[in-house]
Amino acid sequence: MKTIDLLAGGETLTVEFKRDINDRDLVKAAACLANGDGGVLLVGVEDDGTVTGAKPRHGASTEPHRVAAFIMNSTEPPLPVDVAVESVEGAQVVRIDVPRADPGPVGTKDGLFTKRVIATDGRPQCLPMTAHEIVSMGLVTRGQDFAAAVARDATMDDLDPRELDRFRTLCRAAGDSLGSLADVDILKALGLVPMTAPVSIGAVLLFGTRAAVERWVPNAEFLFQDLRGHGDGTNERIVGPLLQSADQMRRLIDERNTTTELMAGLHRVEVPLIPSVTRREALANAVVHRDYAAVGPTVVQVTDEEFVVSNPGGLPPGVTIANILDQSRPRSPLLASAFKRAGLVERKGKGVNEMFEQQLRAGRGVPDYSRSTPDSVVVTVPLGTADLDLVRFLLVWEDERQRPLTLDELRVVHDVKASGSATSADLTEALGLIPQTTRTITTRLVERGILEARGNGRSRRFHLTARFYDLAQDRNAYVRVMGADPLQQERMIRDYVTAYGSITRSQAAQLCQVSPVQARTILKRLVDAGALRLVGERRTSKYVV
Repeated sequence: MKTIDLLAGGETLTVEFKRDINDRDLVKAAACLANGDGGVLLVGVEDDGTVTGAKPRHGASTEPHRVAAFIMNSTEPPLPVDVAVESVEGAQVVRIDVPRADPGPVGTKDGLFTKRVIATDGRPQCLPMTAHEIVSMGLVTRGQDFAAAVARDATMDDLDPRELDRFRTLCRAAGDSLGSLADVDILKALGLVPMTAPVSIGAVLLFGTRAAVERWVPNAEFLFQDLRGHGDGTNERIVGPLLQSADQMRRLIDERNTTTELMAGLHRVEVPLIPSVTRREALANAVVHRDYAAVGPTVVQVTDEEFVVSNPGGLPPGVTIANILDQSRPRSPLLASAFKRAGLVERKGKGVNEMFEQQLRAGRGVPDYSRSTPDSVVVTVPLGTADLDLVRFLLVWEDERQRPLTLDELRVVHDVKASGSATSADLTEALGLIPQTTRTITTRLVERGILEARGNGRSRRFHLTARFYDLAQDRNAYVRVMGADPLQQERMIRDYVTAYGSITRSQAAQLCQVSPVQARTILKRLVDAGALRLVGERRTSKYVV
């Protein structure tokens, strides 16, 4: 990105401005960016983006290659950066492009380790890294598995024979050959016997006694909380080997799970509040992928609206919220392998995809990872009222065709159902798909009689067919969808804002007699057209002229 564009965007996690800076702080700032996602350091710029100009460094003028060499020679491991001197608004700005630390973390030669974070006031800053953060980042970036580390002084006596029996039983049920092996052979097959010691951290995590887990992996702690208004107020702390802990949390969730019955044709079907696949994969991911070098418990919460699992440690390198359906990279391959062989996670590494699919098949929203940070992974699973029309349709249509819809097809159908209608561009943006993929999916769904289109070109909108609502046993809904006039709805909202100054999403939904999701789509069209502007955030947000 050009420097002028970086200045316009302001300081972020990957962009830092410095009016003037001494050599020690320059090295510290570069290392700080490297320990995050990398980024750009601009010297000669005020915090508000005003260009004041950088003073010459190490002589009469700033020589980029000398600055780059100084930073490399002052960091451990050496940090290679690109340095340029640019003229911006008549003043000189030193631009330093910093790569992400690989391997990391990167510290100064005098032993200072910092990382770029968002402070409590919402502004980015550099904060010191704790000892466990340095260890954890070092393991991850070097491709080292924490579970392979030696549990110093631990022996086979620190492992619980009952947990090894539990693992054997699970493996036999999953049809895995480890179900017939002796204790030591199981550890060897799982790669949990280090070269220099009889027991690894992974062996303690999976099969250790509670005392052993508390001694060698004290961060292996889990909290289960029932925060529902009509719940029992459970707040249970779980410490112990991972298979046992996962089983305890499974039972706590299943005790609180409920089902909704509905008729699909001649069949009576039960729709669970939390589908078994969702529960299984959310718990397994929490246990297998958490950072056991990070302080803090894994927290599992059930509220009236959500099922939430939060984990210490960010997403593994290469995995982001945007590509989480396409990338599967376990933080600990050793722990992931053990859980796969025990049949506790999806063996193809597509557990997140299965969670998304099962949520859609239950007529509910997909898991959301937007609350995650560089220091924690938070998955939120909606537990609101199920869209039983969608559930009925899927059961009957797939039973008739003997062909299940793919995950992306389900996502498109769910989004169109929730919004009433959508353009190809709407679907591409909402679902994060490639435009060509969206076009292929919508064309296929039209050919199968699930979607139909109105309009041409970019204004072409897709909505569900009469056949969909027939199978869903709600024929009146088709008439309501077809009768909706987008222009009339937009005109009503604009008249309301003109009369009263602003409108919220819920007010728009009530005004147009549509769902909040459909109201959001209408309001977005008005914003894109420049007729309205969104102000405020979350509950305080409203739309004005």
